[in-house]
Amino acid sequence: MEYMPVIIDAKYISDYKIKIIFDNGEEKIADFAEWLEGEIFEPLKNKKYFQKFFVDGWSISWPNGADISPETLYEESQTI
Repeated sequence: MEYMPVIIDAKYISDYKIKIIFDNGEEKIADFAEWLEGEIFEPLKNKKYFQKFFVDGWSISWPNGADISPETLYEESQTI
């Protein structure tokens, strides 16, 4: 069975970067700058708003409903 990533913790680093900890223990750095396209992501370009992210039980979300799938974050983020 293929690994289905679940985010268990996340911490703001700088700019649009967030350190993510997955349920398998892997830690990665995601740079969200490349994903901030489209209407739902427009508010996230404000760094103060960007920092209002939270772990919603499986991924990272924002109060306006924006989120990125945990599979994308797992595959596209840089392992540390």
